Amino acid sequence: MQKQMKWAILGTGKIANRFATALKNIPERAVLLAIGSRSAESGDAFGNKYSIPRRYIGYEDVAADPDVDIIYIGTPGVFHHHDVTMCLEAGKHVLCEKAFTVNAREAENLIRLARQKSRFMMEAMWTRFFPIHIKIRELLAEKAIGDVNGMVVNFMAKPPFDLSNRFFDLRLGAGVLMDTGSYGISWAYSLLGKPQQVTGLAYFGESGADYSSAYVLKYPAGPIVTITCSQISYDYKEAVIFGSQGKIEVHDPWYKPTRMTLHVEGKTPEVFDMQLGKYNGYEYEACAVMDCIQQGKTECETMPLDETLEIMKTLDQIREQWGFRYPAEK
Repeated sequence: MQKQMKWAILGTGKIANRFATALKNIPERAVLLAIGSRSAESGDAFGNKYSIPRRYIGYEDVAADPDVDIIYIGTPGVFHHHDVTMCLEAGKHVLCEKAFTVNAREAENLIRLARQKSRFMMEAMWTRFFPIHIKIRELLAEKAIGDVNGMVVNFMAKPPFDLSNRFFDLRLGAGVLMDTGSYGISWAYSLLGKPQQVTGLAYFGESGADYSSAYVLKYPAGPIVTITCSQISYDYKEAVIFGSQGKIEVHDPWYKPTRMTLHVEGKTPEVFDMQLGKYNGYEYEACAVMDCIQQGKTECETMPLDETLEIMKTLDQIREQWGFRYPAEK
């Protein structure tokens, strides 16, 4: 039976704001009970904006709050290992924003701990839960475009240039591989599984982060996936899945889509229009998480922990080819 669950959020950044909005859009399922922030000023501003009754300076008291069921981790990725560990040790269920951790070693530690504590944990890869992405998985299972033999994924998004923010500051886990690149790699995993071979190239800017990078994933049965990302290029976020008998075009923005076109040989193209209505998209993963917890599950089949670990290993592999490590890893 569906019932309300009490949520807390760590962090008051842009993604945390979007997630808070989503929880407020589903009051029949979710209560946003607490916010943890680095300062009283930011916590009160966030709390006032979303009518959050409990505001904590720092994160320890959030994890210790006995009324909180699940905590959404919206802090920078370099802090995820510490923050998730703290929440799991306090007995909380956890939804942790991507990239899940800095590296696979940290991810493996968290997965082991979540399983020891029998707590639900999931990487917050919201893309997988959109109606269009669910439909894509159904179409591929039906072989609507024949055998899948390739994908082209583009994710160009230019944030404001600021060497002190998370997009450019290496101390906060900057770089498009860990930010937007992880979306495309995770999507390829969800459709095609673990690749046989992975390679990547990058352009590093003045902060030392990869400002632009591209990756090629090769699969044993033949498919080749190419993913191109940039945080210094004009926005472009379209993707195409190619098959032996057709293709699926996922229109901009593919990672939070509302439209796609199915092309099949000899047939008129079919447009799928799935608008979000009042939702911003985070509601789908939040509901999936609550469904799992209320069903007694500690993992979600749509974003399983073992797959998160394999994705982190792939990110590590690409960075190893570049000879690139974050300051926290040295």
